[in-house]
Amino acid sequence: MSDSPYQGYLYAYPHKTAYRRLSPRPALTDVWAGERTDALFGYVHVPFCEMRCGFCNLFTRSNPDADQVTLYLDRLRAQARAVHDALGPGSRFARLAIGGGTPTYLTAPELTALFEIIGFSGGVPLSVETSPATATPDRLAVLAAHGTTRVSIGVQSFLDTEARAAGRPQRRQEVETALAAIRAAGIPELNIDLIYGIDGQTAHTWRQSLDAALTWRPEELYLYPLYVRPLTGLGRRARTRADWDAARLALYRQAVDVLTGAGYTQLSMRQFRRADLPSGDGPDYCCQDDGMVGLGCGARSYTSSLHYSFDYAVTVGEVRAVLDDYLARPDDDFRFAEFGYRLDDAEQRRRWLLKSLLRAEGVPAADYRARFGTSHTDDFPELAALAARGWLEPRLDRLTADGLAWSDAIGPALVSAPVRAAMDGHVPR
Repeated sequence: MSDSPYQGYLYAYPHKTAYRRLSPRPALTDVWAGERTDALFGYVHVPFCEMRCGFCNLFTRSNPDADQVTLYLDRLRAQARAVHDALGPGSRFARLAIGGGTPTYLTAPELTALFEIIGFSGGVPLSVETSPATATPDRLAVLAAHGTTRVSIGVQSFLDTEARAAGRPQRRQEVETALAAIRAAGIPELNIDLIYGIDGQTAHTWRQSLDAALTWRPEELYLYPLYVRPLTGLGRRARTRADWDAARLALYRQAVDVLTGAGYTQLSMRQFRRADLPSGDGPDYCCQDDGMVGLGCGARSYTSSLHYSFDYAVTVGEVRAVLDDYLARPDDDFRFAEFGYRLDDAEQRRRWLLKSLLRAEGVPAADYRARFGTSHTDDFPELAALAARGWLEPRLDRLTADGLAWSDAIGPALVSAPVRAAMDGHVPR
C-alpha cells in the first residue's frame, strides 16, 4: 500500500487498459446468450466537447466538424440496431446514462435524433452530462421532453481564477446562468461536480465554491480530487507530491464536514446526496451483478464474464484514430465485440467486492455469500491489513471514515496481479 491517498480512481474493474483485442471476435448474440437482460444499465457515449479541459483524460474530441457529428449519429444508429438484435426480446434498461465528452455539445435537433436512436421512452432513471457553455434552454427542453431525471454539470470551481488554473476558461456568470436554466427546465435532479486540489486553491476559496454550489440545493454533489496525469494538459505543472497530497486530503475532509453539516449523506469518497431524498440507486438494478450495455466508440459493456469495448484512447491523436475507425465501420462490424477482458471466477468475485467496498454502505456479506457460496473475508484475506490500518471496520465489511478518504489508494491496491500486469502492458494505439 502506497503512502499516497491518491493513486487512481477505480470507477470500473478491470480498467480498459487491461482489455486486449479479442481474436476471433465473438458475436454479440453469443456474448449475451444466457445473460440476464431485463435490468440492464445503458450508457451512451458522445465523444465531443467544446474544449478539452486541462485535467481531462477522457475519450473526447473538441470542436469536431458538423459532418463528423452527423456521421457519428449515423454509426451510433447502426450500432444500436446491432446491439438490440443481439440482446433479443425481453431486454430492457433499468437505468440509462448519456455521457462523454459532453452530450449537450450536440444541438437540440441532434439531441432529438440521439433519443430517437436510443429508443428511450422514459420510465426509468436517465442521467445526462452537461457543461456551463452547453446547458442552454433549447437543449435542456429536449432532455426534459425525453424523460431525463438527472442532469450532471461539470462546474469544477465557481472561481474564475481556479477554473482557468485547471485549464477550463469559464466565467462565474456563465455557470450561474447554466444552473438557472437547468432548474427552470424542471428536471428533477441536479448534480454539481467540483474539483479540489487546483493550483492556488485554499480552504477559503474551496469553501466559497462549496457554498456557491449549496445555494442551488443540488440533489447530489460529486467532489473529485485533481489528478495530474502524463497524458493531460496539466501534466507539466505537478507540485511536490507530499504537499499536494496533504492539501487535497485537508480539502476533502473540509468538504465532508461542510456537506454533512448542510444535510447531505456521503455515499462514497466522491458522492454526496441530500439526506431528504431516496438513495437514487433504483430498486431493480444491482451494479455488482447486472449487465451494462454501452453504445458509442468510448463506451464499455459488461456481461458476467466478459467486459468489452472499442480500443482505449486518451491523447488527441489516439482519440482521433479510434473515432475515425468507428466512423468508417460497416454495419456488420457492430455485431461483434472488439476489445475486452474475460473475467474468471476469481475476477468476478474481486469486481463484486470492489464495487461494494468503495461505497459507504460497504459489502453486503449475505449477498456475497448467496452469489458465490463463500465468505468475502475468506476469499480476500488481505482485507485484514486494511482493518489493521484503521481503514476497515472490524467485521471487514465497511470502510471507516479514514478508509473512505483513502479509497483511491485502497481500490488500486486490491487490483489483482493478472489485471495489473495487463494494465502495465497496455501499449497506446
